[in-house]
Amino acid sequence: MARILYSPAHVAAIGMAGMGETGFVLDAGATAVAPAFAWFDPRGGDRVAAMPGWLRSEFPGRTGLPVGVQVSATKIGLLADGGVTLAGRVWANLPEFVAHVLGGTLVSDYSLASRTGILDQDSGLAWPEMLEYLGAPQDFLPQLTDSGTDLGTARASWLPRSLAGARLTVAGHDHLVSAAANGATIADRYHVSMGTAEVLLRILDGPPDADARARLAEYFINSVRHVVPGQHVLVAGVKTGLLMRRALQLCGISDRAGRDGLDARVCEVVDADPDASHGIDITGARNDDGVLGMTIRSDGIGPAEMFHAILDHGNDEIKILVDALDKEIPRLAAPSSPGAGRACAACSAPAARCFPTCRCPRAARTPPTAPRSSQRDFSTTTRTRRPSARQEKNNERTHHP
Repeated sequence: MARILYSPAHVAAIGMAGMGETGFVLDAGATAVAPAFAWFDPRGGDRVAAMPGWLRSEFPGRTGLPVGVQVSATKIGLLADGGVTLAGRVWANLPEFVAHVLGGTLVSDYSLASRTGILDQDSGLAWPEMLEYLGAPQDFLPQLTDSGTDLGTARASWLPRSLAGARLTVAGHDHLVSAAANGATIADRYHVSMGTAEVLLRILDGPPDADARARLAEYFINSVRHVVPGQHVLVAGVKTGLLMRRALQLCGISDRAGRDGLDARVCEVVDADPDASHGIDITGARNDDGVLGMTIRSDGIGPAEMFHAILDHGNDEIKILVDALDKEIPRLAAPSSPGAGRACAACSAPAARCFPTCRCPRAARTPPTAPRSSQRDFSTTTRTRRPSARQEKNNERTHHP
């Protein structure tokens, strides 16, 4: 990268994509007045609990988001509680802030504004009652624009020559950008994006109505604006990636060789005993959680069994989300993910969870040419096992309102 930046080559355009929810309160000089919160930061529970009942009940239908600590509005309220003044200031999501620092016009991208809990999905404008509740001005969100809007040129004085003059744009929410960049524009299937969160996307030509948005929010499913102008998208996520990262850290694994070794051990364990992880229960993947919890009931549980159980747990949570989506918006075709081509006949998990080599006991195998390593999508060793009685009881209580 350094060779490119300081070579005679010239970058023609730069598009900023990034995580939702994370951003800054900016003063009149566009300087951040407080640090940003990570999207999965769990702080803000007291703020959520104190939200007036009328606002809480209207929130999901208006914004397409569940009430919770993840939305930017909660963190903005937390900053205000801590003494940050919102009057005369604006909000910038992280990619918007970066584009502005490089020299672009400060705007609010629709796909990122959809993550804040401030955008009214029907009007496409800031929700006045939420701004009033936060104590923020009515122009707290800068000019709302579509993803990909030309925001001017990179002209910050500190930029290397190779970047100076490049056209700037905000590409939008990272998972949605990834889907669009890979050609995921078809509305009758699921598209899978994997990062800290494992996300299922369902593209729509128009927004669900407020009642449907509220029902989907009960399962922590977001109904928001897509990076493709005019389209909307259902975003269903679980924190499988976050749990896997923490499991790797727990095992002292931080490099490719360690991950490859663990992958091989998981494959060996499952080949020898498909029920190898029956002695361990995992919690934490649900999108309002993110805390890796383990209950180990028997001997013989090592890193491979633990990692396999985490993948199982992610599958269990994904299936709950798929069932909720399929109930609300009937699917038009069978394929579930570009590249995977079909759902797993053995476990009903999205195909991307079982690709490239499904580990479900009854699954039809993919062609022999498919790579066995799970490093690309972390799901080679997955299967879906029946949850424990405790998990089933918890699912009934928390996932089926």
